[in-house]
Amino acid sequence: MKFPNPFAQKPIQYRHGDVMLQQVPELPANAKQEHGAILARGELTGHSHRIANPNAVQLFVHHGQTFVQIKQPTQIIHEEHRAIALEVGFYRYWMQREYHPKAIVTVRD
Repeated sequence: MKFPNPFAQKPIQYRHGDVMLQQVPELPANAKQEHGAILARGELTGHSHRIANPNAVQLFVHHGQTFVQIKQPTQIIHEEHRAIALEVGFYRYWMQREYHPKAIVTVRD
């Protein structure tokens, strides 16, 4: 029986309000480029989780999953959360969800 290595490097994850980011080694093949630097827009407040320097990023979509390439160190910012520094690399991002007995619900900001 093979046991998992407890010292193996785990993917780096960040939580910025209701947005989750996980560092990935590369983009999926055939990921399509998107425009902008907004990762998520709040439905209730209109505030957005966005990259501080729009020139530092490129957004991508692949089969319903969303990715961001950070080309130079920058921050993810939002009016109601402390900024988080992001290093150069690739990240998959998604909206956090909550479990309710009758459904799994996307968190609303």
